[in-house]
Amino acid sequence: MGASRSAGSLVDARSLAAELTGSAPPVLLDVRWRFGGPPGIEGYRAGHLPGAVYVDLDTDLSGPPGPGGRHPLPSADDFAAAMRRAGVRGGHPVVAYDEGDSTIAARLWWELRYFGHDLVRVLDGGLAAWRAAGLPVTADEPGAVAAGDFTAVAGHMPVLDAAGAAGLARSGLLFDARAGERYRGETEPIDPVAGHIPGAVSAPTAGNVGQDGRFLPPAELQRRFAALGVDLEGESGGPGPAPVVGAYCGSGVTAAHEVLALSLAGLPAALYVGSWSGWTADPARPVATGPDPG
Repeated sequence: MGASRSAGSLVDARSLAAELTGSAPPVLLDVRWRFGGPPGIEGYRAGHLPGAVYVDLDTDLSGPPGPGGRHPLPSADDFAAAMRRAGVRGGHPVVAYDEGDSTIAARLWWELRYFGHDLVRVLDGGLAAWRAAGLPVTADEPGAVAAGDFTAVAGHMPVLDAAGAAGLARSGLLFDARAGERYRGETEPIDPVAGHIPGAVSAPTAGNVGQDGRFLPPAELQRRFAALGVDLEGESGGPGPAPVVGAYCGSGVTAAHEVLALSLAGLPAALYVGSWSGWTADPARPVATGPDPG
């Protein structure tokens, strides 16, 4: 099952503000996180959308680090428990947001969909867009959150393991969503080896958004991915087979942003959750460097 194009995957700040005054407001989940800190909970406590509940990438959206990477998927039971604590209910809408460019919120969007919750959107532009619209933030945390009833069932979004990622890099398109200098092997701030999966194409997530951190319009995203090798004619049902596309990053977080951008462009894509941290956990796996896929 692939991610399909859906304008409903995003919501702008003013539309969300209007929804929050309605009779059935969405559950708001603040998923701020920054590599190297400070902890996202500190930003949440300093100011967040009224009614938002904080969700932690490391403890709520990931299993224990290991051979599967720094941010492997949690078990279905663990994820369901985290979402229930946050008030997520089956059949009720959820909106996720982070500080601005949705690179972290997209992981929650993807994970909820993977575990079977379709009514999830990302606040386009995140907290920065909310503030820019002159909308209120608060340091007051919600009182007792009514427990949700969400049941997680894995498998509603396509995933890749290391062998699948390697095969896709050879026979389809595997996008590397990290910054170009990490792809080229010029620097590697956290993983033991620098470079990229042989055959992968550099497609940094920064290219999915404008200067305001909001996603580019679908037509611009289509042009971007077409320039990177996606066959839009085949994907739209024209002549030729539909391309197979996947994405990875450092630990399966910002690559979810790539999957969301591809979805907005009408392009289904699979996520390699282990990503570079999982790939390099096995020293026998090959590594390419330089600007070319290799």
